[in-house]
Amino acid sequence: MVKGGKMGQSFPHRGAFRGRYLHSLDGKGRLSIPSSFREVLRQKYGEERVMLTSLGKSLVAYPLSEWLIIEEKVSKLPQIKPEVRKFQLLFISGAVECDFDKQGRILIPPALREHAGLQKEAVIAGMLNKFEIWDKGRWEEEMKTLTENFEEISTVLADLGI
Repeated sequence: MVKGGKMGQSFPHRGAFRGRYLHSLDGKGRLSIPSSFREVLRQKYGEERVMLTSLGKSLVAYPLSEWLIIEEKVSKLPQIKPEVRKFQLLFISGAVECDFDKQGRILIPPALREHAGLQKEAVIAGMLNKFEIWDKGRWEEEMKTLTENFEEISTVLADLGI
């Protein structure tokens, strides 16, 4: 891993978030987002702003227009269903809009840092139309688990046509 830089191979932006990067959080909870991701935000979405929320053991950042699609879909779900309400409580109510500063950083609020267990080093992982932010230790644990279960995962993906 390269500190402050790319961890794995990434392709030119072509409108999608790809690759893995290791960056450090500063003392105020600011995290530098890879320039290639900021370029995708500028070129494909026309702005440098994301909606940030919790997702399992990590955080997920959506361009605003992608986030609005999720909100629209959620608003059409049956609001009386307990699962819908629980999803909204966890995923939607915890979302914050994050603008980039002049150094290409976002400020991650304390509650979200705590949820994701973010300490000093974070992995920023491209996920096509969004990106995830992981504490480095949690990321390594997750990668170990995924590697151990890769055959099972591959079987499911093959059934889906991939």
